[in-house]
Amino acid sequence: MRFDDDWMSRADDRILEHLADAGPDTPKEMAESDRVRFSRQHINARCKILVTYGLLVHLGNGVYDITREGTQYLGGELDVRDLKAE
Repeated sequence: MRFDDDWMSRADDRILEHLADAGPDTPKEMAESDRVRFSRQHINARCKILVTYGLLVHLGNGVYDITREGTQYLGGELDVRDLKAE
């Protein structure tokens, strides 16, 4: 079971799942995938928020990747209510 928080949106789980399966990717590529199904602009905005909570890392040139914490969240091992935005 995943423990999300009020700051999260439906897109966040799809983004994290996509990056866990596909590896580092851009919002444009995520928007074109069958899994994420949100606009590039929305994905980009959500990625920036996920970075502030430590679930994603920005690798540069618009490429994002999931962090250890992001993987722990997907596995139900991390309660994001305990995270603070940086």
